[in-house]
Amino acid sequence: MNDNTPDDMSDTPHDRAIVTCALTGVLTDPEKHPVPVTPKEMASEARAAFEAGASIMHVHYRDQRPGKGHLPSFDPAIAAEINDAIRDACPGVLINMTTGVPGNDYGHVLDYLKACRPEMAACNAGSLNYLKTRRNGEWAWPPMLFDNPVDKVKAFVDVMRDHQIVPEFECFDLGIVRSVGLYMENGMVPHADYNFVMGVASGMPADADLLPLLIRYHRAGEPWAATVIGRQEIWDVHRRAAELGGNLRTGLEDSFYLPSGEKARSNGEMIAALVAMAEETGRTIASPDETRARINALKITG
Repeated sequence: MNDNTPDDMSDTPHDRAIVTCALTGVLTDPEKHPVPVTPKEMASEARAAFEAGASIMHVHYRDQRPGKGHLPSFDPAIAAEINDAIRDACPGVLINMTTGVPGNDYGHVLDYLKACRPEMAACNAGSLNYLKTRRNGEWAWPPMLFDNPVDKVKAFVDVMRDHQIVPEFECFDLGIVRSVGLYMENGMVPHADYNFVMGVASGMPADADLLPLLIRYHRAGEPWAATVIGRQEIWDVHRRAAELGGNLRTGLEDSFYLPSGEKARSNGEMIAALVAMAEETGRTIASPDETRARINALKITG
């Protein structure tokens, strides 16, 4: 599918869905789940997803020391090695680097963006009380604030502008979706690539009925996609996103479950299921060349 040949651009932009694979996530333990960590593993998983139809890889990076692969890393050398391995395995692929960190100590994340200069990067667009409970009601982790005030968002946007990186605005609730529109009104960005993050326990639920409301309140004409976190229930949301003209994302960062309810063994299986579902709704899949053209049109200039 990803043959890097030019696309027939006669169809409307929304006919062709851009597919992103979220390869590994931030803290999932590779000793318990089949998530890639090393450059070789990341490249192999990216290749499987690329061959299934993904043209963007959303990448988190892990500590490469033995026994530390469950820990995140913002080391630019590690990120560059993994990015290079993915690009070698997937000619024409676009890299979307993670940036999410709580607190005011984020200069090192800005530095790794400057060093690596990916085509895209996540830009968490607002704050969220990041919560989850266990079955007995106890907190799954100490309650934390994932804080993304406007000055922090602007710091990331400014670096992305200076290095020609397209921000993907991650929105955890409707208020954050509306905030992105205010960033545009304020002149922080001329365009916005929205990512509706659904399924976080203290954020928007993974509910297909929410999508029309989110689309109504996002800035008309701007692209959007849905990140859906959960188990088998995520697939109803993916199908609705495809029907409504959104771009699509899945991978082992977001879920381990296929539409059948079986556990996925690889990112390739997750992307193949997403592409098949999109095609069932009448969508076709954007090639890397078309994806790059559409993403380049969202670059911040001036």
